[in-house]
Amino acid sequence: MDIDQGFYRHVDVPDHVHYIVAFFVLVIGAVGVTGNALVMYAFSCNKKLRTPPNFFIMNLAVSDFLMAITQSPIFFINSLYKGWIFGETGCKMYAFCGALFGISSMINLLAISIDRYIVITKPLQSIAWTSARRTCLIIALVWLYSLFWSLAPLLGWSSYIPEGLMTSCTWDYVTATPSNKSYTLMLCCFVFFIPLGIISYCYLCMFLAIRHTSRDVTQLGSQVRKSTLIQQQSIRTEWKLAKIAFVVIIVFVLSWSPYACVTLIAWAGYASILNPYSKAVPAVIAKASAIYNPFIYAITHSKYRETLAEKVPCLHFLAPPPKRNCISMSHSKSSVRDSMLSRQVSSLSTTETVWSDVELDPIEQMDSLKSSYSLEALSENDCQSLNTEATEKVSL
Repeated sequence: MDIDQGFYRHVDVPDHVHYIVAFFVLVIGAVGVTGNALVMYAFSCNKKLRTPPNFFIMNLAVSDFLMAITQSPIFFINSLYKGWIFGETGCKMYAFCGALFGISSMINLLAISIDRYIVITKPLQSIAWTSARRTCLIIALVWLYSLFWSLAPLLGWSSYIPEGLMTSCTWDYVTATPSNKSYTLMLCCFVFFIPLGIISYCYLCMFLAIRHTSRDVTQLGSQVRKSTLIQQQSIRTEWKLAKIAFVVIIVFVLSWSPYACVTLIAWAGYASILNPYSKAVPAVIAKASAIYNPFIYAITHSKYRETLAEKVPCLHFLAPPPKRNCISMSHSKSSVRDSMLSRQVSSLSTTETVWSDVELDPIEQMDSLKSSYSLEALSENDCQSLNTEATEKVSL
């Protein structure tokens, strides 16, 4: 039951519902602030992580951190008091921050997708695209675009009001006025659905480009040149980063989809079927989008784990196990050739699921690949000398 009191409406729900929401909001806030702070700390400490593509990841961590630190404490306190206690101005500032940081996260994911699309499908154009100056300019445009949509309700296009259990605030998508309905429709289109469509198109093109390139290299067979393999390895490196971004995007979309559905239901004129629970739960799920990215990086990014294990003593368990650098020397020339062929086939396989080290330094990646070729050549020469010595001994 809702009791109208002007700007604020009291929702008659059991007290334990507010306390349950407060618990989840507290967890979301603590994990979001701590996790994203660790991401920012790791990327600022390790110079190898401070590359133009990673500027977008750093920007995403900043927006998620600000989302968690501005939303969760206020949401938690209001849940304990079972209502909004910070007044109309506090509600508008709270909703403005939530809109600004939430929209910036979505548009930042769009920028990441376009960046990966250009690097993988248009390598020549990516030389100028991936410069630090251009990347910073794009990040600035992301924030300006987000600022436009979050300022609009403060300037008269829709408005910010309490929502759900009256313990958080957002734009007014419930009241059926031309201003509210137009803002809701435009916001959903230009901040959620259109960016989602562009992201889907970018990843479809990236997948097709990787598949086409891999087929071309595989058809070359044993006549493949070193430069071709180096180019293929470079593309695969960029694809690894793209796959991490894809997981981040999928999780973000799943978090905000329930909220988008609720707003569209209200926009379509069925706001009466939405009870306080159906409006509060999607809001909590949407705010939880700020906590997933640090876990994704911890699972998929070995340099991130190594940096945290080195800089934060209590996180030493994140350090990946040491790699075993050993060469298996065979006395048979044919076995060496088989080993080299199997390594080439393994490096060219596109069906391999890659979730381990994501190298973001192209120069370092090239040097590593060249070193592997030198190592293989050295291994074959050593085996040939061993075979020669063994033949001489047998003849004697």
